[in-house]
Amino acid sequence: MHKDVKEILYTGDDITNACKRLGKVISEDYKGKEVMVIALLKGSIPFLAELSKFLDGDFEFEYMKVSSYSGVNSQAISVKQDVDAPVTGKHILIVEDILDTGKTLATVASMLKERGAASVEIVTMLDKPEARVYDIHAKYVGFNVPPEFVVGYGLDYNQKYRQLPYIGILKEEVYTK
Repeated sequence: MHKDVKEILYTGDDITNACKRLGKVISEDYKGKEVMVIALLKGSIPFLAELSKFLDGDFEFEYMKVSSYSGVNSQAISVKQDVDAPVTGKHILIVEDILDTGKTLATVASMLKERGAASVEIVTMLDKPEARVYDIHAKYVGFNVPPEFVVGYGLDYNQKYRQLPYIGILKEEVYTK
């Protein structure tokens, strides 16, 4: 798998340091509030696991499985697994691995607001602003990434590469075969 990576953008240590920074700011921003953290499966799990070590406060964890990709092509949004708890009146923090076009996050954020969430914010490990199609922004960002196909640390290509302990750029010949 490592042979398919053109360049390592962020090491595991880089990611841990970003999570420390984000955890401190998030903990301060939500001090005294009950927060429902909603991780979008599957890619956000490694990021959530690292970030959660640095969250200090009253955080409840929920999960949604939302899909909008097939290979490298964006498809219609599909909620495959919804949260178990009601969101009405809750401060919601959506955890995502990457914010690129914004399609998934715009849809999920809108859905949660319609259900009566007190607030909805986003923390993303990676932000790819050059790819943005929808008008949505993350309040908390680990790193900005170039308009390349990135994998590792939860990010995949056809369900592969998630376990890489870093974030790297996938060689183009891998996904254009």
